[in-house]
Order: sequence, then structure tokens, then C-alpha cells
Amino acid sequence: MSVAPDTTVALQDRFLRALPEMAVRWQAETFPDLRLLAINEPLAAELGLDAAWLRSPDGLRFLVGNRVPGNAAPLAQAYAGHQFGGYVPRLGDGRALLLGELAGRDGRVRDIHLKGSGATPFARGGDGLAAVGPMLREYIVSEAMHALGVPTTRSLAVIGTGRPVQRETLLPGAVLTRVASSHLRVGSFQYASATADLDLLRRLANHAIARHHPEAADADNPYLALFEAVARVQASLVARWMLIGFIHGVMNTDNMTISGETIDYGPCAFMEAYDPDTVFSSIDHWGRYAYGNQPAIAGWNLARFAEALLPLLSDNVEEGIALAENSFGAFRDEYDAVWTSGMRAKLGLHGDVDAGVVTSLVDDLLPLLNEKHVDYTSFFRKLSQAARGHAGPAGFDDWMSRWRALGPDAESMDRANPIYIPRNHLVEEALTAATAGDLDPLERLLVAVTNPYDERAGLERYASAAPEGFGPYRTFCGT
Repeated sequence: MSVAPDTTVALQDRFLRALPEMAVRWQAETFPDLRLLAINEPLAAELGLDAAWLRSPDGLRFLVGNRVPGNAAPLAQAYAGHQFGGYVPRLGDGRALLLGELAGRDGRVRDIHLKGSGATPFARGGDGLAAVGPMLREYIVSEAMHALGVPTTRSLAVIGTGRPVQRETLLPGAVLTRVASSHLRVGSFQYASATADLDLLRRLANHAIARHHPEAADADNPYLALFEAVARVQASLVARWMLIGFIHGVMNTDNMTISGETIDYGPCAFMEAYDPDTVFSSIDHWGRYAYGNQPAIAGWNLARFAEALLPLLSDNVEEGIALAENSFGAFRDEYDAVWTSGMRAKLGLHGDVDAGVVTSLVDDLLPLLNEKHVDYTSFFRKLSQAARGHAGPAGFDDWMSRWRALGPDAESMDRANPIYIPRNHLVEEALTAATAGDLDPLERLLVAVTNPYDERAGLERYASAAPEGFGPYRTFCGT
């Protein structure tokens, strides 16, 4: 690893200074033959980074952690987590590094983080590397989610490393450079709580409050206010996933952020035909993280967060439990509000339409979509044409009559319902081509999904469901 001049990128080490017990100083492996596969120039501009420099040999080395500013202190973070319901006391960044925190042009501080940069002490026998396909999947889907208005970590770049990665076959390797409000997770609190070091747990909570929920500091019980704030942002996040048909696929507690951003796009995918039982992940054999289970799983994860916070909520365990239980209403209220508001927008209904009417319409619609195996995204997008007076889909006559009587606004529907999402067959097409060295399908897909609401000529195939021959779809975590 070489050291760049401090003026290149002014990285901070806030996490390391605040929580040294939860960090292991480490450095990325050196990679032999770097090749730029994707770069997010608008995000680079937000961060105050020179995209031309990032494309240079020195910039590529920075993006994979092989050339860091002299003030930087790259580290692997420690955390625990419940994985598919089973508790693992020591997970951590097995193939990831936090290069440091960077203040963007707006003054907002964000993490600069690597995936696939080599094994760390948390690797648990893994090689610490990543293949081109999974890293580009995260780039595509996270940037699509951002364009859809869903809070998310962002992808700054994907760099081919020139080092093969052994999975089922030998694959070309890559590093993802990720940007996040932070990488604090429910699993971070589980780790700190398990140490029985109350001072560490308190410092972690104070760090989270200062970084993400500063209003909690002024509450009578700041740590209860922190719990409620995280419950609200997670409720809002999962409701937004549900509104667009997104399935995370691996909602372990170490993948639930304190900031309320979507993180870790491993076996994620978008639902096509509406079905609450939809599962894509090859390792989710029991459907724990199926589309329809996501709100309940978010609540389960928040219960684990509350357990970790208990020593801070009250000196009396029973009182702490009661406080946490009473605060769960924040999750339910926020989820219902965001879901109902989002469905109101998708159906083009004005604000004076009673919320109960909206709920009734949605409750009657979703079983119809399931029964008729209707493509979720296309249905809502095409519904605006029915609002303009065109014929609606066959078999929905009674429901359509009730809905049309409410005077839906077609223009507002087009602003709420995307026409382009990262459809699974198109993502696979782009990843297969990129793995073979052809980046054109990736670039064309990104053009569509990063501007998802505006219909454009020549992009018709990006608005279409998978062809019949595509078959059942399965996703993999990439490790």
C-alpha cells in the first residue's frame, strides 16, 4: 500500500477515534491489474472528488485501497448479528474495509468503504475477495434504488482487480467502492452489548445519536429516543421496499442500519408477478425473508436492537423492557403512514380521499394481482392509462369502477410508478456480459434504471417482464 498526499482526499477517522474496541486497523490487498468497470460521476461530484483523477491510475489505486491519504486509517469494523435467526457473536467486515469518513460539498459526512478488498481478521476462513458480477449487481441495484427515492448506500465505483476469484468456477475479481451515511448496524450494538462493557455501549449509542439522530440527544431518555428514531426510519425504509416490490433477501440484524439506509445488496431482486411468498435467495430455504415477511422481520430485528440497548434504557430491566415495548408503536405508525401515503400516490388519489378508502382499495387489489399473476411494476404503471380513460386490465372491472369513481390523477401516477426497474433477466444479462468483458449491456441498463419514471423511445425491453424461457430465478450472495 502506498500513501498519497493528504490533499488528495481528506479522510477522517471518526469511528476509530470514538470506538477503537470495535475496529481492527487493516489494509487492502494489492491488486495486479486494475480496470475501471463503472464509476458514478454525479456521486463523485457530490463528494467533492475529481472524477478525472478517479479514472487515473492513482485514482483507481485509491478506489481499491492501494493508495490512501496519509491521514487515513483503514479498518475492519466489528459487529455481531442474527443470521437467519441464529445468533453469531463475531461477524465483522470479513472482506470489507472502512477507508474513512469524507465530508462532501454539502458538509454531510459519509463513509468511504470497500467490498472485496481482501481477507481481514473477521474473514472466518473466506478469501475476502469478490467477483465482478456481485459487485456490479450492487452498483446497479443501489443506484436504481437511489433513483426510486429509497434511502440506500451508494456505489461510487467498481474496479476489476485482475485477480481471479474461485467460486463454483474461476471468475474475474472486483472491488466495490461504497458510500454510506455510516456502517453502524443493529449488529454493531449486539456486539457492544455482548462485551458487557457499558461504557462501550454508551459511547456507541452516543456516536449513533450524533451521527444520525441528533434530536435524540435532547430527549428525557436519549437512548429510548434513539430506539424510536431507528424504528421510524426502518419502518419507512421497509414500506418503501414493499411499494416498489423490492426483496432484500438477507435481512439479518447485521444488515439493518441505524441510519435507515438499505445496505448489502447480496441476493436481492425485484418481484415481477405479485406474490407475497416470493423468495429469490438460494439460501433462504424456508422463506424467512420473503417479500411479504419483510415488515415482520424488520420488527423482529428491532426487538434485538432493543435487547442490546436495555442497559441504557433503564437501570431496572423490567422497566427497560416496558419502555421498549411501548415504543414499538413508532414502527407500526410510521410503516402504516408511509405505506398508505405511497399507495395513495401509486393509485393517483387525492389527499381528501379517506385513508380507510385507500386501505380498502389496496386490500382488495393485492389478492387480485396475486390470483392473476400480474406483473407488479407494469400493472401500476399501466394503470395511469386507465385513469386517462383507456380500458383497464381484464378481470379487474369491479375494482376499476370503484377506483375510477375517486377521480385518480394520471400525471401524478406516472411520477409515483416507475416504468424501469432492474428486472432480473436484464440484470443477469448485464452481469454475464460484464464478466466476459462486455460493459455495453451494463451501461444501457444503467441509463434506464437511473431515470426510472420517464418513458423513452428505444428502451421498451427495459419495461418488459422476463420472457417465458427465463424460468425460475435464484440469486446468490456472492461469497
